[in-house]
Amino acid sequence: MNFKIHRGTKEIGGSCVEIWSKSTRVVVDFGMPLVNPDKTQFDSRTIKNFSVKELISKGVLPDIKGLYEKLENTALILSHAHQDHFGLIKYVDENCKIYLGKATQELIKIANIFTNQDWKISNNQHFESGKPFVFGDIEITPYLMDHSAFDAYAFLIKADGKSLFYSGAFRVHGRKTKAFDWFSYNIEKNVDYLLLEGTTIGRVNKSFPTESEIETEFVNTFKTSKGINLIYTSGQNIDRLVSIYRACKRTEKTLAIDFYIANVLKELSEFGAIPYPSKNFPEIKVFFPYRLSRMISNKGNERLLYRFKDYKITKEQIGEQFDKTVMIVRPSMLKDLEYIKGLENGIFIYSMWDGYKKEKTTKRFIDFLVGKGMTEKRIHTSGHADRDALKRMVEVLKPKNLVPIHTFEGDEYENIFTGTKVLRINDNEVVINN
Repeated sequence: MNFKIHRGTKEIGGSCVEIWSKSTRVVVDFGMPLVNPDKTQFDSRTIKNFSVKELISKGVLPDIKGLYEKLENTALILSHAHQDHFGLIKYVDENCKIYLGKATQELIKIANIFTNQDWKISNNQHFESGKPFVFGDIEITPYLMDHSAFDAYAFLIKADGKSLFYSGAFRVHGRKTKAFDWFSYNIEKNVDYLLLEGTTIGRVNKSFPTESEIETEFVNTFKTSKGINLIYTSGQNIDRLVSIYRACKRTEKTLAIDFYIANVLKELSEFGAIPYPSKNFPEIKVFFPYRLSRMISNKGNERLLYRFKDYKITKEQIGEQFDKTVMIVRPSMLKDLEYIKGLENGIFIYSMWDGYKKEKTTKRFIDFLVGKGMTEKRIHTSGHADRDALKRMVEVLKPKNLVPIHTFEGDEYENIFTGTKVLRINDNEVVINN
């Protein structure tokens, strides 16, 4: 069994690992880059008009046999529905088998509609946590992980008597910590290679707040706020949305979400106890942003637009009860917020990675709200593992070789994971595992 990391040995984002035996090839993740080679922000709009061949020559697409043409011995496996792990799938040949979690496919499908993308998955194959499946002579076992993305997996991959574990993106301070506990008791030890994400290694060396602690912080904020509470968070960060909902319930607030988030929650409720606008969750109301509503209507997706009409809340209604309302917002809703009452003396809560604040639209959005008299506050915890959690993963698997991936700080692994052999490789370097 051989493997190659096409992107990720020295950067976060654009994850892609190729693993092959004598007769079979699997590719784990096919992500959109987050940065250019000079570490400036990658803009996907700049590659729209290039062919697959041109994108391979530019280093945007990895040069992998069987992904772009019909070959039956190559398959793609996706760990979760974050674009830096799946965002290049539109270039994959429609005949290529794509293995992924069922909920992950639902999230990609919803994002496809609401963000005007063309992420179509034609030949989908669904897997389940803890249940191995075989492609050719390669065996893959998915393991559900705690992560800010719903339905995120790590993978144990075995072929030719060798084993490789791909951590994917994970943490142990969210709402699915039991998933890591189950994995710890059921995974085999002494894997030959552990490809371990290190997204946060360069940050402060301390434990991150748990999602339950984040919920308590929301509660305390809602109790003291005299105006409306606006929260900017990801519409697919289900753990965070659950924390906000629970905080609203504890403080008797109405939670106003837009119909995009409403559709996400409704679709994912099939896979877990997730609150969504319905008779069972009367505290949740649905707001219909003008721009988004017009776009969905023009695309002929009225079902998504009107399925929550019975739970509609208007700008006027929000203004009338601003001191009892918590509203999930994003920069594209700026025009919708211009005439809502109660912004002055309200609290704007930023609940995402701080790096997104560098984007012009985000900065303009925050400046507008602060200019209206809102107080800005940050309530957030990482979707990725802190150092203690990374060490737990290493202790559980006891790998013969530890390989840095999805990190800018790969050189730090030897200092952090003492007693474990760290194999520092470069992008596109072949590791032969005989």
